Amino acid sequence: MLRLIGVDKRYTDGTLALQGLDFAVGEGEFVSLLGPSGCGKSTALRMIAGLSEPSAGAIEWSQHPPIGFVFQDPTLMPWRTVFDNVMLPLQLSHMKAGEAGPKVSAALAQVGLSGFERSYPRALSGGMRMRVSVARALVTNPEMLLMDEPFAALDEITRFKLNNDILAISAARRLTTVFVTHSVFESVYLSTRVIVMAPGPGRVFADIPIAAPVRDEAFRTSPDYSAYCREVSGALAAAMAFKQNAAG
Repeated sequence: MLRLIGVDKRYTDGTLALQGLDFAVGEGEFVSLLGPSGCGKSTALRMIAGLSEPSAGAIEWSQHPPIGFVFQDPTLMPWRTVFDNVMLPLQLSHMKAGEAGPKVSAALAQVGLSGFERSYPRALSGGMRMRVSVARALVTNPEMLLMDEPFAALDEITRFKLNNDILAISAARRLTTVFVTHSVFESVYLSTRVIVMAPGPGRVFADIPIAAPVRDEAFRTSPDYSAYCREVSGALAAAMAFKQNAAG
């Protein structure tokens, strides 16, 4: 579906955030970008979304799907209800209310928020606010979902639950997903592939397939999961050492 070829990103202050970034994403894959802060994960995601342009290289699409984007912060409008926050992208596309309403209700049902339509963000927990953000991304019926560390600020129990929910949603909608995270454990649990990035400037250090047919609590406590976590953690440590050696 998507290929980044020799992508560089240099900011106006001269900072080279990404250099020679190369990777592909196939239809239906769940690909995590894993790496330390400053390695360009979010920058790469924003370029895939079309929110930023490469300084060099190319982003090529075999087909350019509709995209939904979930930011790290839910970015909800506090004066709008849950229903109206999810309705916003449909309003901006000038969809009639009679057509948009059922789509909003369906998206809220899929993230487990039926019954909270008239609540305001201030009355919701952090996990529930993130569910609203996911519903808002889903309401336009995207084929690709881009997620920028959406669960980083949540407690572990809520994070585990939302990991399971996003896997179920991705499977039900047959989404192609690119997910940015700092967590080795989260990346292994969610992904069909983990792309480990090295910092300064950001580039691909390792591309590790995760061959797990079922993602559930049995997988999370399995020897296979532990082995994948060790492999990915080792690649991340090597990426960091590569940066330190290059600096030296």
